[in-house]
Amino acid sequence: MNPVRLITPRRFSDSRGWFAEVYSEPTFSQMGITCRFVQDNHSLSVPVFTLRGLHFQTPCRGQDKLVRCVRGRIFDVAVDVRKGSPTWGRWVGTELSADNGHQLFIPIGFAHGFVTLEQDCEVTYKCSDTYAPDHDGGIRWDSIGIDWPIPAGTRPELSAKDAGQPLLSEFDSPFSYDGRPLAPLL
Repeated sequence: MNPVRLITPRRFSDSRGWFAEVYSEPTFSQMGITCRFVQDNHSLSVPVFTLRGLHFQTPCRGQDKLVRCVRGRIFDVAVDVRKGSPTWGRWVGTELSADNGHQLFIPIGFAHGFVTLEQDCEVTYKCSDTYAPDHDGGIRWDSIGIDWPIPAGTRPELSAKDAGQPLLSEFDSPFSYDGRPLAPLL
């Protein structure tokens, strides 16, 4: 089973709009996602091509994440950073938008990041642990060969922290491979 999962909640529509159940512990458990979420985060990125990432928290404070875009469109990415993984350094990405309602589950052992594809994007995500500054980590967004959907010659909007993250080649991973290689998203 792919450790990174694309989730497509079912929408029930009528003349008023639609309704979707975006998280249910029993439903996710049936999909093999059994972590307990303890923190919700919400971000607003105003400029188009704002890039946030690639982030993770190190053990023993690692975070599984369930990410969705509730306003606008983003390209969301997970990178395998598990030591000993046959898919070390490989990535998967997908568009998440308010319109498509898709979510991306990113387990511990994967770096996470996204770039906004339009202005004023809002992203929410559930985490399986609270923020722990002493365990905060990341790798540089351009050190992996991710095919970011950014026009040639355009520099993304970055925080100083994200611009100064170490390269993947400099990263000594504290994450262990669990026997599940990264696979393409379905």
